[in-house]
Amino acid sequence: MSNNLHQAGVKQLKLLGKHADLIMDAYLAGSVDEGKADNKVVDKLKQAKIFWRPEADQELRLTRNVRAMLEEALSDERNRQIDSNAGSALATIKTLANHYKEARHNVVHAAAEAYLADLNEHVYSFTESLAYSTRVLWSRINNEFGYVGTINAKIRENELAQSQVTELLNGLEMFQFEELTDIAGDTRELRKLLVTTLHESLSLNIEELSLVQSRLLELLGRFRQIRGRTRLLKGWLLHTEMHPDYVPDNHVTHKQIPALFNQAETLLAPAAADIKNSLHEPELMDLVARIKAFSERPALETEQQQSASFTLEASQDFEIAESKIKLAVDDYLCEIIETGNTLRAIEYLEEKALPFDSESWIYQVIGGYEGLAEEYKQHFSLEPIGNPHPIFNGNLIISDVEVGLD
Repeated sequence: MSNNLHQAGVKQLKLLGKHADLIMDAYLAGSVDEGKADNKVVDKLKQAKIFWRPEADQELRLTRNVRAMLEEALSDERNRQIDSNAGSALATIKTLANHYKEARHNVVHAAAEAYLADLNEHVYSFTESLAYSTRVLWSRINNEFGYVGTINAKIRENELAQSQVTELLNGLEMFQFEELTDIAGDTRELRKLLVTTLHESLSLNIEELSLVQSRLLELLGRFRQIRGRTRLLKGWLLHTEMHPDYVPDNHVTHKQIPALFNQAETLLAPAAADIKNSLHEPELMDLVARIKAFSERPALETEQQQSASFTLEASQDFEIAESKIKLAVDDYLCEIIETGNTLRAIEYLEEKALPFDSESWIYQVIGGYEGLAEEYKQHFSLEPIGNPHPIFNGNLIISDVEVGLD
């Protein structure tokens, strides 16, 4: 079976290569010129399904498959079509998946392998078709539908491309991956094809098609703007052809001037000195010299300037008095050093009857401890005393601190 397919394929390719001139003439002209072609050659190509005749009175044409192959190989954008029928591909994929599951369940290995091969072919053909359709759309956009000659034709091609993008997106919405996952079940091959491969391909293509759609809308707006300007220009040219003696009126002489012509002339810009121009330096210096000085200044300011005087004297020493609470903290730490005992801050506050708020006292004790130099700080230990918060876990409400020698 494989050998017969190989021979048939080689024969078909040789036939295409042998009659390449005739096939390309038919591709470019759209039909076969039977008056110039050899009848035997034409019959061979008809039997090989390269040429076909739609109706008895119609001309011979290239078959769709051969034309599509040439369009893809030549990157010819004129007639390349987009296959937006995703529903048929989805139905075929589901059917083949169910065939494979059934054959696998019945332990018919040959049929299961055949169905799996067909399923692979359909899945990858479908993903390649989506990528091909996206490439065709981008190619049309990048050359701005250059294979048609008029703006109206470009707009029609743009609208066709937009409808094809919409159909592709609507078709891709039919793929419900929950359903495909249920069909695949725990079969590794089916999950790879129906879930992983399809999902990655569809996600990329949906993103690309969204970009294509926005670019098409932008391009359509530009085409319509060009068409509007072209119509205005053509209308003006037609008017001048129909009225060759037309001369625009002098609207300035009218009593009521149209708003379109009622525009003020350009005013001179405000005058300003160009200080960067060295040629104007003498004039600028002359202007500065003529500026009058302000003589009417307050007399008080003059008197203050005249009476302002100072003498140099020796600077006096002064001290910054430390706060009482800071001195009390120093005494607290000194008592700990002298006694060598651990002492709570609140107990010390109450024992000495210090006139400080308990909360401020605790903050000052902590600050005094943290403010010690490292060589002194390492001889002390400070432990917070408190209760956990009744509502919020991990929060400790400190009511006192205990400082001792380490």
